[in-house]
Amino acid sequence: MFLLAIIGYSFIIFGGRFVFDETAVNLPTASTVVAQDGTVVGKLYTENRDYVTIDQIPDHVEEAFLALEDQRFYDHAGISFPSVARAVYRDILAMSKVEGGSTITQQLAKNLFLFNDKTWMRKTKEVMASIYLERNYSKEDILELYLNEVYFAHGIYGVGTAATYYFGKSIEELTIEEGAMLAAMVKAPNTYSPYNDIEKAKQRRDLALQQMVDYGSITAKEMQALQAKNIRVQQQEEDEKPWLDDYFAQVLEELDTVYGLSRDALKRGGYKIEVYMDPMMQKMAYEKMQADEYFPSASEAVDGAFALMEEDTGHLKVLIAGRQFELNKTNHLQVPKQPGSVMKPIAVYGPAMELNAYHAYDYLPDQDIDYNGYQVNNADGVFSGEVTMYEAIVQSKNAPAVWTLDQIGISYSKSILEKMNIILEDNGLAIAVGGLEYGLTPLQVAESYRTFIHNGEWLESRTIHSITDRYGEQLASVEQQKNQVFDPQVAWDMVRMLEATVDHGTAAAGEYPKALAGKTGSTEHSIVTGKTKDAWFAGFTPDYVVSTWIGFSEISEQNYLTSGSEAPTKLTKAIISEINKQTEIKEEFEKPDKVTDLEKPIELPTITDVTGSFEFGGFSIFQGKLFWTASPDKRVMYRIYEQRDGEDPLIGEVEGIGQFTIEDINVFNSGDYYVVPYNRLTEREGEPSNIASLSFDF
Repeated sequence: MFLLAIIGYSFIIFGGRFVFDETAVNLPTASTVVAQDGTVVGKLYTENRDYVTIDQIPDHVEEAFLALEDQRFYDHAGISFPSVARAVYRDILAMSKVEGGSTITQQLAKNLFLFNDKTWMRKTKEVMASIYLERNYSKEDILELYLNEVYFAHGIYGVGTAATYYFGKSIEELTIEEGAMLAAMVKAPNTYSPYNDIEKAKQRRDLALQQMVDYGSITAKEMQALQAKNIRVQQQEEDEKPWLDDYFAQVLEELDTVYGLSRDALKRGGYKIEVYMDPMMQKMAYEKMQADEYFPSASEAVDGAFALMEEDTGHLKVLIAGRQFELNKTNHLQVPKQPGSVMKPIAVYGPAMELNAYHAYDYLPDQDIDYNGYQVNNADGVFSGEVTMYEAIVQSKNAPAVWTLDQIGISYSKSILEKMNIILEDNGLAIAVGGLEYGLTPLQVAESYRTFIHNGEWLESRTIHSITDRYGEQLASVEQQKNQVFDPQVAWDMVRMLEATVDHGTAAAGEYPKALAGKTGSTEHSIVTGKTKDAWFAGFTPDYVVSTWIGFSEISEQNYLTSGSEAPTKLTKAIISEINKQTEIKEEFEKPDKVTDLEKPIELPTITDVTGSFEFGGFSIFQGKLFWTASPDKRVMYRIYEQRDGEDPLIGEVEGIGQFTIEDINVFNSGDYYVVPYNRLTEREGEPSNIASLSFDF
């Protein structure tokens, strides 16, 4: 019997290791995504617990729990033998498991390892696990685990989470009576929750305060003053913020693909993820996305996506994944869409200028050309014969884009796109007008357009500023990828052309008072002739890059847009106009150093009023004078020709003025002259003027 007693005692003392589970001690802790201003973007958890250390928990909060649950906590070795004996005695009388009689250590052991298993052996296992905890953990460690493990109703675990949930405070800010109320809830959280029964909660809290007097942590006088106070908890109104889910979804994607943190790891790991989201901008964009006026459609199924990125850093400030986006639903920021003419600057004209063989004012064919069976029409069905690249971009003409891509080569264009992390399986000239097999995501579009406003550099966009684990250690950041795609001069020339596109081209719809550059895009509906399937605006201010898409998750006879790219253009301008009211956006684009500014186009006048006369003066006594009405644009040059048999000689040239002096003239012979305007940017002449004759009538 003695030997059996020794074996049994040894088993209880040393057998706790067989009950103990190392993983259970690592309490599952919620991971929280927060903006830099402290706004909580979202949380992931299996148990809603914000872990706090014993150093963070005020002494009076610890004392409230000890007074009510285990006043001899710092004196015993993990178990209360009288309580255990009493519990066993009552269990025997009842012939079933009816009473606990547990220390804080025993409660922790039961909750971590035994899952409320009411069997005869459970109490023995509980004692074994408690002794093991006491032998291997300090009292402070055990109390810390207990205060973080305990349940507080309404899905709330741990005193840190409870402090925020019930009182809207951090654990460090809790008052004595607030700590007492939390301690009072432990015995029956749902029963004593102030949200369920405020009277029972107060009675139980007042008992806890009485116990604190017995424990010696407060005086009777302090107790009376504290018991006189009503329980004041914060209102738990349903505070829905649907505009946060979109950004949260992208953060989860980045955590997985960039940092290798799965959702399962996040649900238990207690990470704090600080992100670049601007809550004010995010909400404004969401609210504008709800306005039906920006979504002209034959169907209510119309959807959209919007991204706003800080141009200097690539930090994503606003992300809208859908008009009514919910987690685990279609995220339009990550789903490829047909980009339409948004492709032209990044796949055709930017690469062409990068070759230094094509420039903004070079003329390109605007003709109906058959490329081995592939032909493309302009949106308006009109071919101009030839247009400058500048005009082709501003007017979004298709034919010049296809011709240019054919000249520079598809493989070369794709090599440029690859530098912007755009990998295409397509190998046809339809790339020029966005006719892709899979398309681009709004985030890819935003990243690619950032190259123009940032000296030709592509930069990977990011949502995450920093990640801190539950122990306060910051995870190493992962460097953003970047590539030099275009020469700074090419990038700046594109800025000016895209600025003109917004000013008086295809992106002129809507109102925005400050500098904005961008390109529109739209794709034809595959079922309903003449209607639009996808509509885009992509562009930038001096501070931000934006990408806006409007369309449908599924294509059908009912799902089509009744308007083209003016819809996303208006929506974009509406969003950034609202942002500009709160956050000052720069007025103008600033030309980078070491680039030459791209001049605005020169429009040649039609001259019909050339007149001529003789005047005294000059070496030959008489001079001939020609006069005409000059263009307000002083950059226009005027070439003066004398009409003769055969080739008409150029006799002079002036710039910006409407007159010319003919020095060497024979007054006895009449001469016929005309003026031709000249564009030095395109190196093209305009239409000849009327003929002016100089002669004396004798």
